[in-house]
Amino acid sequence: METITVESSTRNQFIDITDRVRDVIAKADIRDGLAVVFVPHTTAGVTINEAADPSVVQDMVRKLGELVPPNDRYKHAEGNSDSHIKATLVGSSVTVFINNGAPNLGTWQGIFFCEFDGPRRRRVQVSVIAG
Repeated sequence: METITVESSTRNQFIDITDRVRDVIAKADIRDGLAVVFVPHTTAGVTINEAADPSVVQDMVRKLGELVPPNDRYKHAEGNSDSHIKATLVGSSVTVFINNGAPNLGTWQGIFFCEFDGPRRRRVQVSVIAG
């Protein structure tokens, strides 16, 4: 397992980590298998979606903000309940097949770290499993 450090600059942000995951896979020197990408935080997540057009992630951030607004009679005292809810909706891990030493992503797909309570310095854990 290898840990990637990610730094967000805004409260809600999707950060493309595809190349960093590729680097972990290359370093593991595994031809075929799986890469599990896990975010060990309760107010952040990880997803796979379109990486070619930045307006897609902008739309996702905007829509999540509309669906789960920051102030909505939450009881959690820290004031970041919306961040916890968004993280649950997005999820804390993704699994990617590895073929010929590279992640088997679709033409437009990228792997995104999803920040919902930034700006912060975060960890992303990547485990590469031979298959």
